[in-house]
Amino acid sequence: MNDLTQCVLTPQVPTEGFVPLAVGVHRASTIVFKDAAAYASRLNRGIQGYSYGLYGTPTTRTLEAKLSDLEGGAWTFLAPSGQAANAMAVLPFLASGDHILIADTAYPPMRDLAETDLRRLGVEVDFFDPLSPQDVASKMRDTTRVVWCESPGSTTMEIIDLPRIASIAHNRGALVGVDNTWATPLNFKPLAHGADIVTEALTKFVSGHSDVLMGSITVKEEILIKPIRSLIGRMGIGVSPDDASLVLRGFETLGVRLRHSERVALTFARKIENHPLVEKVLHPALESFPGHEIWKRDFLGSSGVFSILFRQSAAPHVAAALDAFRVFAIGASWGGTRSLAAPMSVQTSRSATSWSGPAVILRLSIGLEDEGELWADIERLLASIETPDKAA
Repeated sequence: MNDLTQCVLTPQVPTEGFVPLAVGVHRASTIVFKDAAAYASRLNRGIQGYSYGLYGTPTTRTLEAKLSDLEGGAWTFLAPSGQAANAMAVLPFLASGDHILIADTAYPPMRDLAETDLRRLGVEVDFFDPLSPQDVASKMRDTTRVVWCESPGSTTMEIIDLPRIASIAHNRGALVGVDNTWATPLNFKPLAHGADIVTEALTKFVSGHSDVLMGSITVKEEILIKPIRSLIGRMGIGVSPDDASLVLRGFETLGVRLRHSERVALTFARKIENHPLVEKVLHPALESFPGHEIWKRDFLGSSGVFSILFRQSAAPHVAAALDAFRVFAIGASWGGTRSLAAPMSVQTSRSATSWSGPAVILRLSIGLEDEGELWADIERLLASIETPDKAA
């Protein structure tokens, strides 16, 4: 064989006996077939088969299988981000003239997708009070195809009664989707509580290191696989096997990271809610939280993310006081090893409910730093809010 040909062709080496703990990174666009007949029948391989890199490699399939097992679903798809997963979860099931009902506390980009793109495509859009199954029932139509939930709600942490809402939706023939990013499949399993589709922003707790973007869509029934798979193919949506390997690596420590963040966050939430500058702490695991009983009934644990409402006199000073932090970083997202603080505004992201709280809510994500140093940082923040002219 000519040297030039040998440079291009790759020899097959034996793999028997090579059993690593780490998942191999399989990069591929083209996938070759043993003969012309195998190529001609490639579409008959089904969802488990390999035909082109866009539809999966052993690396991405390993991550999908892990998620399907944890979520209790029939199949999982990967997307380039959490919001991409949300979009791909609803678009296959909506057409002009259809109706979607969305929790008023859903992730703001999901609201924007509905208000901007779904309306443009002729889909009717309504939002519902996440605390009122009756509101869901009253807004259901014969054309409602999807009821989209998020629990806890984005920033303000409302807990929905998913079994009741799912029952209402299913009685009218609608699918139920849930963004489960706050809880992860370790703390909440929406498919076991009535949902048909669950999405995760793997960017956050699952990957766990703030260095990769990815989302997932897990479906409960096989009948939902083809519509999503077909749309993902038509849209050319795929993820990098290298990124999937990073998520798989982060996945292995998810349990210990999540339990640590849960414990520290709840400890801090209990201490902060008694501070004189604080009006309320929004954390579902707090006994004082309005949705605590439903959270306790349905959830397996809590998260490292919670929000703080400051009293009206203190709220205007919160943003400037963030500069007092020495350990917390200021930034969006959550779920990484680094603790984050983000001032959030929800006034422009509510329509089915009203918001009477302060204009700015402080959202904290607890990472893996020393607990004492993190608490000292929060004390510096509170002191700076109390005496803004002496901010550190």
